[in-house]
Amino acid sequence: MTDKTTSPPPSEEPAGELLLTSPPTFLGSVEGATVEAIAALAREGSVPTILQVPTKGLGPDLPDNVPILWDRHAQKPISLLEEVRAAKPPLERVGTAVVTTLASFIELTNRHKDDGSAIFAKTAWPEPKLTAVIDYHMPGETKTARRGKHRIAYPFPLTDEFKVWVAGHGKTFKQADFAEFMEEHAAELAAPDQYEINTFEPMFKERFGTPAEILDLSRHLEVNVGAKMKSAVRNASGERQMVFETEHTGANGQPIDIPGIFIVSVAPFLAGDAEPEVVRIPARLRYRAAGGEVVWFYQLYRWEFFLRERVQDDLARAAKETSLPAFEGAPEMAA
Repeated sequence: MTDKTTSPPPSEEPAGELLLTSPPTFLGSVEGATVEAIAALAREGSVPTILQVPTKGLGPDLPDNVPILWDRHAQKPISLLEEVRAAKPPLERVGTAVVTTLASFIELTNRHKDDGSAIFAKTAWPEPKLTAVIDYHMPGETKTARRGKHRIAYPFPLTDEFKVWVAGHGKTFKQADFAEFMEEHAAELAAPDQYEINTFEPMFKERFGTPAEILDLSRHLEVNVGAKMKSAVRNASGERQMVFETEHTGANGQPIDIPGIFIVSVAPFLAGDAEPEVVRIPARLRYRAAGGEVVWFYQLYRWEFFLRERVQDDLARAAKETSLPAFEGAPEMAA
């Protein structure tokens, strides 16, 4: 009898395959939320941050704190200087420089001018002015405009002497006050030239008085006006006599000849160290009886016209010495 050993039946599963019924668990594995949190921390650690560095007391003109951008990964500051410089708009020359003499206007305009600069002028009273627009439009350029914000202005500051003569235009003076006025402003009286004599004496049907005659008249003239009043003024002593008679006579009773016009020669504008340019203005001399005494007054003939001529001459000089185009008027853009 032979013993037989029964072997177990062979497995039906293929060799070499391992069936898993659930995911394997490894030591140290993390959940998905944890992974995301770790990634977020990593991203945060690589993002630069702004730090405030205290600087108070370290020097003048410093703020209390200066912000810097800190690279937390590299542990050093990040320079933004080049980026700031690139983002900064270019500097522009803007504003109006105001000068008080024509020479300064010419010199400063020459310092800043370019091919597009131009001079504009207001030549009429009461506010004559030269304005150099340094950044005016380039000649011939139609596609690119400039702002016209960089300017130099010369407002023709008036001299005190000119202001006084204009203020006294048409004003009545008592004879003592008239004498004092003429003495104070004797330096601005001038003898007429031949052109002025030929032009204004026929026009006014009056004769010119010389400076000496006008001063003598203001100091010593004795005038009878209407009735029996004689008026005499000597400014040095203050003596005064008034007698009315029927004709204009002098102190000796003889008729007197009063000049009807004289020349005022005065510098209207400040000139600094330069020789001032003057205007010559004919002035009509008048007197009349008022309130029992003689009063005097003068009238400057067309003084605004002579002043405008002076401004136009200065405009021509500025244009010549700066080699810039000049226009009477104003630029189209505001300052």
